[in-house]
Amino acid sequence: MRARIKKGDIVIAIAGKERFSRKTGKVLQVNREKGTAVVQGMNFVKRHTKPSQQNQKGGIIEQEAPIALSNLMPYCPSSKQGTRVGIKVLADGTKVRYSKKSGDSLDK
Repeated sequence: MRARIKKGDIVIAIAGKERFSRKTGKVLQVNREKGTAVVQGMNFVKRHTKPSQQNQKGGIIEQEAPIALSNLMPYCPSSKQGTRVGIKVLADGTKVRYSKKSGDSLDK
């Protein structure tokens, strides 16, 4: 898969159950082999867990589940919409991802 979404990016859901709420969230982890990402505040699932050393009580825990990268789009804060990503090479030779809608850089 192409590297258009990275850990730490703000993304918006464009498909799936989060699409209609137009939720945005920060990417916590990306799995390139499976083509998925875990996004903060999106795609919650309930896990039934037994008591353990880390979780003394056990019970039902809500946590974020992976979402397919095809269902996510990088979020452009200046245009307040999802955007496609382009890559520019700067004068010093570094590659920078930029928003095709506004032209702003997505890399910090």
